Amino acid sequence: MTDPSPHYHWVVPEAHPVSEATIEDAKRRGLSPRALRVLSRRGPVDPTELASRFDEPEAALHDPALLPDAAAVRARVDDARRAGESVMVLGDFDADGLTGLAILTLALRHLGLTVEPYVPDRTGEGHGLSAAAVEHAHAAGHGLIITADTGSASVVEVAAARTAGIDVIVTDHHVLGTELPNALALVNAQRADNAYPDTGLSGAGIAFKVAQLLLDGSEEKRAAALALADLAAIGSVADVVPIVGENRAIVRLGLARLQREPRPGLAALMRRARVDIGAMSTEDISFGLAPRINAMGRVGDPTVAAQLLLAADTDTAETLADELEAANRQRRELTASAMAEARTTLAAAPTSVFSVIVGDWPVGVIGLVAGRLAEETGRPALVLSSSVEPWRGSARSAGGVDLAAAFAACSDLFERFGGHPAAAGCHLEAANLDALRDRLQAFAEAQPPTDPRPSLSIDLVQSADAAEYVLLRELAPLEGAGDARPLVGIAGLAVTRVRAANGGHTQLTLRRGVETIDGIAFGRADLAEQLTEGSEIDVVARLASNTFGGWERLQLEIRDVAPAGWLRPLRSPGAGAR
Repeated sequence: MTDPSPHYHWVVPEAHPVSEATIEDAKRRGLSPRALRVLSRRGPVDPTELASRFDEPEAALHDPALLPDAAAVRARVDDARRAGESVMVLGDFDADGLTGLAILTLALRHLGLTVEPYVPDRTGEGHGLSAAAVEHAHAAGHGLIITADTGSASVVEVAAARTAGIDVIVTDHHVLGTELPNALALVNAQRADNAYPDTGLSGAGIAFKVAQLLLDGSEEKRAAALALADLAAIGSVADVVPIVGENRAIVRLGLARLQREPRPGLAALMRRARVDIGAMSTEDISFGLAPRINAMGRVGDPTVAAQLLLAADTDTAETLADELEAANRQRRELTASAMAEARTTLAAAPTSVFSVIVGDWPVGVIGLVAGRLAEETGRPALVLSSSVEPWRGSARSAGGVDLAAAFAACSDLFERFGGHPAAAGCHLEAANLDALRDRLQAFAEAQPPTDPRPSLSIDLVQSADAAEYVLLRELAPLEGAGDARPLVGIAGLAVTRVRAANGGHTQLTLRRGVETIDGIAFGRADLAEQLTEGSEIDVVARLASNTFGGWERLQLEIRDVAPAGWLRPLRSPGAGAR
């Protein structure tokens, strides 16, 4: 036996301060002090945040008239409707952009406008409003282009559209650069002059608010706008925006609609993802729907995904869902093949603190490969595809390296670049590869040393005797609407039985005092070799209920294991729980 080495770096976040008013509001809602402690570790919590979680979600939606350039958007769409103009709606090729495109398309069609959805090709056009898209709109006779989840950086393309006599309304949520496009309207809450209360909406969330803005004036129109929350929820979860405030309200509204009345395309996709429609959750979106919607943008024609979201009949939806399912299988195969090659390349290369590898891989999978390499190695990774000119690169961070800063320090080497601290992309000429590799290496070496393991955020630390049904019941109200089930650090367990289970899992029987509790570690076959009877351990797990033979037992769904005492420094001094 060897001591179990934690796969993750365990972190217990500091709790945000909680006011007396919030404590009293939580008591009124039946939340325990431990449940409130979990919430305060996940972010600021006050009566308004509690209301967004537990009250009617519609009440947490803000007035869309507060959006930047809201009046200009409404006036221009009214003009288009009266003049009988056709409109092109352009959305990015990921799940956030595609759902945003569907929202705006359906809203405009509800108003009686003729709308053409347009999705740019990832390889040929890339992100943003492309020159090809502008040319297409001009040839088709569209007088107005509205973007979804993109366009804030399309300065040249917006100018070209206006020269061609086409007005552009940009709806987006990405961080703005120093130069803004001269669009008729720029609906982006990141603007310096923004007055909208929530700046954390996804691209689909912004599109949903624009739909609310346009579909106003009657109860029927307002209901039609709210019915688009299912698409906004998918986009928000897929884009991993913080599910707080208005985002939480949108997700709650959207999940309710998905569970009650999914539109044909989404129902078909749920069936292929084997999702229980009546119990639809954010995890089902993250791992079931979003990858399938994204797949076409990675390995196929993303227009097919847009058509699925807009499908009005079951037969069409089923046919399109089959195409997305096939694309998703291809995406998995291509990613697996690229990962195998990337690992081989990385193993043969000199060890570095910033992994940079090149392969003839589809552009659509290099971000997935970079993310997995970063997680496996604990080092930032840049994966470049040599299948196009200039090369396309996608990077994912690890070890605390700020990719936005790293890429900015290499800006003279890129044809184009952009991104965030955790993820970035670039266009690179092959001749600049060696210089880029050296500079990224130097940048990463200059950063303070950090734990290379991925972090695991623990919501609550408890002694083994506190891992019981009452805790499961206390934490149950915190699940859903964007919240993962709380992760609990449990200290002072002893292994009484361990065995390998089918599928690469490990089953455990654990002792706490004189009682035992079952545990299952999914995907952790290594624990069956590391642990033996008598091993004393701390675990990080989710609490669950397991029914067998008519009896209900508490079960631990174990994420990670460490030698006993590992949690001690993470607990408050002298406290039994944190």
